[in-house]
Amino acid sequence: MKVAVINFSGNVGKSTVAKHLLKPRIPDAEVITIESINADEGEEQALRGRQFAELQEYLQITDNVIVDIGASNVEELLSSMKRYRGSHGDFDHFIVPTVAALKQQQDTIATLVELAQLGVPACKVRVLFNMVEDGEDLAQVFDAILSFLVAHPVAQADPACRIGANEIYGRIRRTGVELSALLADETDYKALIAAAKGQAEKIRLAQRLAARRLAAGVVPELDDCFAALRLDDRPRTSAAV
Repeated sequence: MKVAVINFSGNVGKSTVAKHLLKPRIPDAEVITIESINADEGEEQALRGRQFAELQEYLQITDNVIVDIGASNVEELLSSMKRYRGSHGDFDHFIVPTVAALKQQQDTIATLVELAQLGVPACKVRVLFNMVEDGEDLAQVFDAILSFLVAHPVAQADPACRIGANEIYGRIRRTGVELSALLADETDYKALIAAAKGQAEKIRLAQRLAARRLAAGVVPELDDCFAALRLDDRPRTSAAV
């Protein structure tokens, strides 16, 4: 499965979606980060948007890949797709994360329009509602996007495809520890806290315990969101909004 995570806007959680939602749930998938500035270090490969020819070639020889397209490279990459006619067909799905802020919703709509004009069918485009606060009325908060899709069904938007706002993602960015590692941690932190001598050590251990609890709470939500994406569905001729 080959998936592009894309949005003209930054700060919508594309990397979170690629690394923590998709990668653990797509067998043997790797993440390629297309970003010209502030490229993440680590196992993920980093390519610049102008290196689309190399990316296109690589997509022909790999089975499962998630391409995280940085906001600064979206326009260039889409322009490259126009030059390499039909290259958008190398992707099985385009996932467009969005958040409630009006600017990000407007950028999301612009992204959906560009994908449609490129020739990407609605059945291959998924809107993902990210950083949704508890108790928020999704239909009201994301009215701009949902109203647009009612009038222009160029993507699928399932309200169940949502990720809540959660401090665990900030903790992961700061520490570099993966969700899977937090879940696999069986340390008895309460016992360690009780035995710790200094206040600083107690706080450090308490923070680790809190991170593990947050991870345990967020994984079922990610499972539900991934299921709602329905990436295994066969392409359909119309969008389900």
